[in-house]
Amino acid sequence: MKGQLALDLPVRPALSREDFFVSPANALALASLDAWRGWPRGKMVLVGPRGSGKTHLAHVWAAQTGAELIPAATLAAIDLPALAANGAVAVEDADGIAGDAEAEEALFHLHNLLIERGGVLLITAASPPRDWGLRLPDLKSRMQAAAVTRLEPPDDALLSAMLVKLFGDRQIAVPSMLVPWLVARMDRSCDAARALVAALDARSLAERRPISRQMAADLLGTAGSE
Repeated sequence: MKGQLALDLPVRPALSREDFFVSPANALALASLDAWRGWPRGKMVLVGPRGSGKTHLAHVWAAQTGAELIPAATLAAIDLPALAANGAVAVEDADGIAGDAEAEEALFHLHNLLIERGGVLLITAASPPRDWGLRLPDLKSRMQAAAVTRLEPPDDALLSAMLVKLFGDRQIAVPSMLVPWLVARMDRSCDAARALVAALDARSLAERRPISRQMAADLLGTAGSE
């Protein structure tokens, strides 16, 4: 019966300002969002790889400004004037709508409604607007005119904080020395951190034993490493 009681419990990420760990990799982006009242033309594009903290920062900004957070892929089905009336909007994963005529048109109209009313628009994406492949010329020009702030690749401090947060989101307690051990051996990306924590959680549940360095070494293929 071993392995049959593993429960895929929902992960509830903590997305408040207090849960955001500031390091040299993200300090500039955080400062740029804090200075939203001075954004050129009232808009900013937050760029970073998947899992780098864009959603967390967008939630922090939304709490600060009262903004609505909207996935870009859903814009075509939304009442845009009502959304723009809020005065502050964060559109997530805007690069994913490239080639979707209705979604591109919706983002174009939302942009114009907000800017004309003196509102502010935060847009998140994995790359700068010039690389999205937008087909609507008017939207392309407006997005490329936006200021861009970046989340840089994670340093040791940020990877450590991310691992601690990911374990915490899953309510997992790990040995104090496991995190620095992992940081020294894992692939250096935010996606790798997420995948590693998920794999350790699944292994721990399946084997009904706590997460340990040996378990991590088995997963990373570094059994016997010091």
